[in-house]
Amino acid sequence: MGAKVAVIYYSATGNVHALAEAIAEGAAATGAEVRLRRVPELAPDTAIDANPAWRAHVEATPHVEVATLDDLVWADAYALGSPTRYGNVAAQLKQFIDTSGGIWSAGHLQDKAATAFTSAGNVHGGNESTLLALYNTFYHWGAFIVPPGYTDPAIHAAYGNPYGTAHPGAEGAPSAATLAAARYQGRRLAAVAARLRDSALVA
Repeated sequence: MGAKVAVIYYSATGNVHALAEAIAEGAAATGAEVRLRRVPELAPDTAIDANPAWRAHVEATPHVEVATLDDLVWADAYALGSPTRYGNVAAQLKQFIDTSGGIWSAGHLQDKAATAFTSAGNVHGGNESTLLALYNTFYHWGAFIVPPGYTDPAIHAAYGNPYGTAHPGAEGAPSAATLAAARYQGRRLAAVAARLRDSALVA
């Protein structure tokens, strides 16, 4: 039986959303059951309306269900995605993470596979530090971090980030190579999660 994978993300203008969809597709290709979820928007309408791409993305994605803590409890594996905000996690995703204390202390988040993905305006621009910030959360949860590493040619074709798929937003929508890397990351996460779930490592 395939793993249960929760892909939970925040996206302003749609780039992280596209990566999330690709990761979900990759996980589903292994036979995993996947929940694709967005976290609530916190920004005021004045900020959203000042950026037409932001407003367009908000209006284009109401069909994506909003993440709940039950999605974390349900999952065997997590993929969390966020645009970079000064090299850190966007407030919208961070607020969701910060509500997880109760299920964390109850032991519902430990011993699960976890990975992360991101997008910044530039090739650098805080991508790696944002991924590492998300991994700090996984350390506290007691999760098993599953980075893509350099384990597939798709990683090299998409800027070679071993920490997780990272898209430079200034180039426009994610390229075919970047989406292929994201799909691979989803496949890898789901495969490792299934092995962990079925092993003696997880009680």
